[in-house]
Amino acid sequence: MDQKTRWNTVGGNAWVELQAVTDQGLAPFIPPLLEGVGGAVLDVGCGTGATTAAVATRATRAVGVDISATMIEAARARTDQAEFVVADAQTHRFDERFDYLISRFGVMFFPDPVAAFANLRRAGRQLRAIAWRSAEENPFHTTAERAAKPLLPDLPDRTREPTGQFAFGDADRVERILTQARWSNVRLDALDVECTLPADALETYFTRLGPVGMALQEADDATRGRVIERVRPAFDPYIHGEDVRYTAATWLITANSENP
Repeated sequence: MDQKTRWNTVGGNAWVELQAVTDQGLAPFIPPLLEGVGGAVLDVGCGTGATTAAVATRATRAVGVDISATMIEAARARTDQAEFVVADAQTHRFDERFDYLISRFGVMFFPDPVAAFANLRRAGRQLRAIAWRSAEENPFHTTAERAAKPLLPDLPDRTREPTGQFAFGDADRVERILTQARWSNVRLDALDVECTLPADALETYFTRLGPVGMALQEADDATRGRVIERVRPAFDPYIHGEDVRYTAATWLITANSENP
C-alpha cells in the first residue's frame, strides 16, 4: 500500500479515531519542537493538527500540510487560527518562503527523501524536526509486532526500513540526505522524552495503529482474539496504574537554508 492510499484510508482513519490518545502521548514533544520558532511557519506532515495549532499561537502565519485528507479535515476542525493544505510535501510547490519548517514525526515517509528535502529547502529557511531513532532504541513501539509475530508471520521487519517510522534512525543517513538536498548546518541531537497513554486505551491503540493494527483490519475474529490475548501481556512492563509509560528515543533535527 502506497503512502497516499494508507494515510487516506485505514492509517489516517485510525489516527483521527485515536486523536485524543495520540495527542496525549505526543504532547511532550511540542515544547522542544517549537523552541525559538516564530514568523511564518510550515508544519510538514501535520496530521490532525496538534503542532500546527500550537505554533499558530506564536506565528504570524501557520500552515499545516499533510497527504491525508482525512487527517486534514480533523485538523481544520481543531483550530481556525491556521491554514491547512492537502498535498504531498515532496512535490508540492508552496506559495511563499517560510521562516521555519517544523515537523513532529512527519518527515520519515518520503519515497525520495533527498528530493523531498530539496523541495522543502525551497520552501523554508530553517528546519526543526523530530524523528524517531532506531527500532532497537524504541522497544515500546515494536512490542505489539514482536509479540504477534508467531500469529501474524507476514508482519514487516521495521528494523531496517528505508521509509517509515524508524527510517531516520541512522544519524549519518539523515545527515547525508539533508546535505545532498543542500541544507547546511545540519545537526541531530538525541532527545529522550517520557510519554504516557491511558491504560484503558492500550488495546485500541495496538489494534488500530502500527503493523499489527494494519494486519488486524483484514483478520477474522478468531485471529484477532488470539492476537489480543498474546499481545496485551507483552505491554505489562509499561503499565503503571492507570497509565502506560514509555521513553521515546528521538532526534531533534535542525538545519538552515538561506539560499533557495
